[in-house]
Amino acid sequence: MTAFSTAVGELATDVLLPAGDGPFPAVLLRTPYDRTRHEAEAHGWARRGFAAVVQDVRGRFASPGEWRPYAHETADGTAAVRWIRRQPWSDGRLVTAGASYAAHCALVLALDAPRDTRPDAVIAAVPALGLAETAREASGVERLLARAGWWAAHGDRRDSDESALNRALAEDPGLLAHMPLTALPERLGRALPSWAGLWGHHDRGRLVARAAHAGTPLLAVGGHHDHFTDETVALWRAWGGPSARLLLGPWGHALISAPGPDAGPAHRLNLGELYVRWARRALTGALAPGRHGALALGGAGLWLPANAEGEPRAHCARLLHGSAFTADPARPVRSDDLTVPADGPPDRCLLVTPPLPRPLDLVGPVSVRLRATAHTPSADWAARLVALPPEGTAERLAAGIVRRAEPAGRAASITVGLGRLAHRLRAGTRLRLEIAGHHFPAHARNPHTGDDPMTVERLLASRREVDPDSVVLNLPVLTSRPTPTDPAEEILR
Repeated sequence: MTAFSTAVGELATDVLLPAGDGPFPAVLLRTPYDRTRHEAEAHGWARRGFAAVVQDVRGRFASPGEWRPYAHETADGTAAVRWIRRQPWSDGRLVTAGASYAAHCALVLALDAPRDTRPDAVIAAVPALGLAETAREASGVERLLARAGWWAAHGDRRDSDESALNRALAEDPGLLAHMPLTALPERLGRALPSWAGLWGHHDRGRLVARAAHAGTPLLAVGGHHDHFTDETVALWRAWGGPSARLLLGPWGHALISAPGPDAGPAHRLNLGELYVRWARRALTGALAPGRHGALALGGAGLWLPANAEGEPRAHCARLLHGSAFTADPARPVRSDDLTVPADGPPDRCLLVTPPLPRPLDLVGPVSVRLRATAHTPSADWAARLVALPPEGTAERLAAGIVRRAEPAGRAASITVGLGRLAHRLRAGTRLRLEIAGHHFPAHARNPHTGDDPMTVERLLASRREVDPDSVVLNLPVLTSRPTPTDPAEEILR
């Protein structure tokens, strides 16, 4: 193998060529997280016959310029593609690949770059599709903890400090409760000029809308415990290229290195080897047309076809307490704590189902429908679904949150989407459903004043009433025995 470093459009770039004379197909990975961390990945591609090109994005690590997230990736990526295709070691064929922000870099080349510089195939793992998608839920509620962690680690700086937020929280556990939230950089002790501007982005869905016009094969990879599962699935469903493949495992944002509590031995895939095999088939036109793929059934050690989806079934739950409760932003229901207070005034509506008489396979989107009243003009409605197996432990299954503006005191019909599940529940398991006014610190607290949660400095408690007879939990139940599949066969077909 031959390795060298160069500057492409002034951006720091490492190139690793396979042994032999070439020319070779290339894989391009553009990252804000330090290209040198991808050395092993580059060697893996080169050993299998690909020229690996890894580049620091503008303003990060060894690349000069101003670091503005999501601002320059189409233009800078286009320059990199043109440079690669002019090299004597390139046979002109190109795969763009990456995870998280690097997946965004790969996708914009396929969707926004001039046609003569678009790649021949795209691998997008846990894709962060844009500023608006990362900052907010589809309902508009702010993803506070994840964004605070990312901006503290990577925002407005050339390098990264992965533990910055954790250190700050260790020194001040109430850090994210201080107001206004736009002043967070001052409490972190460093300049973050782009932090306040992040929350002005509401233009979700641009890349997904553009995906319908894609002309290249796509491999979309995600995790059921990732922030961006819904976006990954939406991208796969919308993709208009000749073929689209989806791989969803019981993983977090770091994929197989972050297995969820429902992951088993069957879910430990060699993703690198799978990526290479898929890329070879994509570049030779050997993939069958259409949308295919595989998803893991957590808790069962199975893989199912990606188009498997349960039939929506309504489940009723018995009220334990809290048909009337107070959503107090000074004492919010926490996203990182599954315990429920046993005394004091209720801070949530709590319902539970009877034990399951038999195992239940849930595959697809989960939602809760209810009729409820808030006595403030602005209110968030957070729903969390928790599994209570027979041994008594609690396991978070899904959560969702919506923001509503209604006249104070007027009952409203509300639907909360809780994302997607692919999970087997054992016989004897009960389901606990919590309906609350906050899901903090994962999401910013609604102050109930109608003001912007990021700039507000005054909080109000919000009295709530839930009609327990109106609460319906819609679960996607597989009505027949699931048909297992091999994930590699589905990805490579």
